[in-house]
Amino acid sequence: MRPYYAIFRKPVCRALLVGLVTLGGGVGTRAQQSGGEQKADTTTLQILMTRIDQLEARVRQLEADKQQATAGTSTSPEATSAATTANPPFSSEQPVAGTPASQQEETAQIPPVPATEADQTQSENVMTDRMDMSKTLLRIRGFGDVSLHGDTQKGDTTTFSLGQLDLFVTSDVSEKFKFLSEIVFEAGPDNIYGSYVGQENTFTVDIERYQMLYSLSDYLNIWAGRGHTAIGYYNTAYHHSTWLQTTVDRPLLFQFEDRGGILPVHMVGVSASGIVPTEKLGLHYVAEVGNGRESRNPLGEEPVQNQISDLNHKAFNLATFVRPTAVPGLQAGFSVYHDLLAPEGQAKIGETIMAAHAVVIRPRWEWLNEVVLDRHAPAGSSVVYHTPGFYTQASRQFGAYRPYFRYQYLNAPRKEPVFPDIALQHGPSLGLRYDASEFVALKFQYDYRFLRDQPGVNGLTLQLGFTF
Repeated sequence: MRPYYAIFRKPVCRALLVGLVTLGGGVGTRAQQSGGEQKADTTTLQILMTRIDQLEARVRQLEADKQQATAGTSTSPEATSAATTANPPFSSEQPVAGTPASQQEETAQIPPVPATEADQTQSENVMTDRMDMSKTLLRIRGFGDVSLHGDTQKGDTTTFSLGQLDLFVTSDVSEKFKFLSEIVFEAGPDNIYGSYVGQENTFTVDIERYQMLYSLSDYLNIWAGRGHTAIGYYNTAYHHSTWLQTTVDRPLLFQFEDRGGILPVHMVGVSASGIVPTEKLGLHYVAEVGNGRESRNPLGEEPVQNQISDLNHKAFNLATFVRPTAVPGLQAGFSVYHDLLAPEGQAKIGETIMAAHAVVIRPRWEWLNEVVLDRHAPAGSSVVYHTPGFYTQASRQFGAYRPYFRYQYLNAPRKEPVFPDIALQHGPSLGLRYDASEFVALKFQYDYRFLRDQPGVNGLTLQLGFTF
């Protein structure tokens, strides 16, 4: 239904209204023979004419606003609002310039025009623009998984488990500044170097990544915040989502700090990365400095120093890798990480982690190979503790199916001062990944793990991983 005031837009209707009012005024004059009554009718006519002018101005304003809203121009809602504020439309409460005071008083008594459908449509359009996620800076992607696992280790039970619920948040703050974070919800307890801390079946929230990027060019990108340390390949290629990776779980070497891992997978600090100008070699570099892993407090404490560092000394990591154009999908590189640990009541320990990798990733084939040596040298002692580890993983895709094989090895000395409970672990994994849809993957994996001074463990895992 058209708004009631739309009738005033046609000249014929305006003339008819004026005629009716004039005719009514003439009949009233003959019947009552009162000059005062005729003057009142004339005043009423002028008031109505003024009101018509106001309504027409209002209609023109609404039509202009509607054209701006539907034309799809680049004018922002804020700019439109500012223009409307600077040039407000007429209302019944605003007197028209040049109108006598008596007419202004009577005009003020006319009730205001109620909100029209055009007003409501304009308001809804502005609100829709503000809530349109495609026009805002923030983007969110979700990942999750559900697993059924059972093994032969004494004390373990067959159980369904909820994996990490990962919210991957990015934002293009400006052309050169970008924000990235991963907010992870996961069930406890935490496993820190083999020491379990926290309550079972209780969810906690972890900010796994929290970084601001300044991208000057392809040759220099600067990150600040909490991110994944560029040790090896796996840690920066696969983040907090099982759906992204081929296997059910991460290799032993690259398990997260709160899931039994031995490496400083996360670091709070700054890093610089980029491309070194080489025509065909595809040489890249990474340089990082930040808080090292927690070492002063017992193993039950948070291993990532998010807010306060226990030492003035800072850890650093240098990495480089190549992606030669002559061999598509190949990446090979190495990294060196150094830190100083200060366990309570013990001598300081120098830590050096050297890692090398060679991987080939192609649409159908995947072959990953990495080796790591974690070296701990206590101050004032000639004894040095070496913890070597490696894994190799291969897979081949056949349509929606991808069978895979992995063998991994990790061997910590018996008297290792930093993580004494890791010991020796190694064994094969055999599995199958089935991509049920573009965003859902079903995985089945068998593991056998040899343990030092303990019986070997067989395990089966069925996992549903997804993104949304």
